[in-house]
Amino acid sequence: MSASKRQRTFSSLFIGSNQAFIEGKNAEDIGPVRIGFILLENFSMMAFTGAVDALVTANLLSSTPLYRFETIGIDSSTVRCDLGFDISVSSQIRGFQVDDLDMIFICGGYRSPLKPNDQLFDLLRTADKKGLVLGGLWNGSLFLAWAGLMDGYECTLHPENRACLEETCPRVIPSTQAFVIDRNRVSCAGASSALNMMLATIKKHYGKNVVRGIEEVLTCDKISEESGRPILTATSDPMLPEKFKEVLQLMESNIEEPLGIDELANFVGLSRRQIERLFHRYADTTPSKYYLELRITRARRLLLQTNESVTSIAAACGFLTQPHLSRCYRDYFGISPTEARQARDREA
Repeated sequence: MSASKRQRTFSSLFIGSNQAFIEGKNAEDIGPVRIGFILLENFSMMAFTGAVDALVTANLLSSTPLYRFETIGIDSSTVRCDLGFDISVSSQIRGFQVDDLDMIFICGGYRSPLKPNDQLFDLLRTADKKGLVLGGLWNGSLFLAWAGLMDGYECTLHPENRACLEETCPRVIPSTQAFVIDRNRVSCAGASSALNMMLATIKKHYGKNVVRGIEEVLTCDKISEESGRPILTATSDPMLPEKFKEVLQLMESNIEEPLGIDELANFVGLSRRQIERLFHRYADTTPSKYYLELRITRARRLLLQTNESVTSIAAACGFLTQPHLSRCYRDYFGISPTEARQARDREA
């Protein structure tokens, strides 16, 4: 039987982080989505990098680019950010053609000059006529409103600029939310919300599995208030029952010598059937499949990030033999561990 016919699909909790390594597979192909970031003087570097970080990470988790982006200045080849240093941009708004873009974001900041700009307004109106999605970071949505492109739309911006929006643009629906997506308009209020806004945008494009993978990468150093230790996405989800999270943590702590389902049930004080129902409801998979995917994901990381032998990696990840690991690896990734390592070495 060919690899393509045998290839298994990861469940939702693991597909995001493994997507880029699955031979011949990718997220739904709608892209790459092309985005232009117009940088205002003294734009918030943290808001900009928060948005871009999500896009870059999405590309890292895919075998082909999901996004392409470029930076645009108002009237010069460099723009000063709020941290006091200059950023080179690839274009300026004068003569810029929006045909090659799908989205445009205006990146503002606390000290960005809030002055109407006819050239900018003309570009934004042209982009709107061509059907581009328009957005604003920090107070960037104020410029969309001044261009008449936010009338009847809900939007948010930094609280410092809310009074200005309400006074000058009465047809706009102001929001106090951290970020807002209203049809083809996107806005966020500050630096911290830019990442979440972009994750919500990516979810609309490519689905929750891609976003889950991005979150696994970008929240790896998020600290648990209870333990003071870094936390993992699945085991820290407040929507999951505590008993279910206990089972997940037990699995993560026992990879080299996997526990049986009955042993897991005994440790957490549940029946086997109760555990199976929890996995069906909250992970849409079975306990054994989740456990296997946890171990095969760890094997993939060790295979591509170390020079340990495949036999050693098999033992470290709870596989009885090296051939057992190889079969499972090919089932999920479409290639053997040896082929995966050879591909890694070619790219190095």
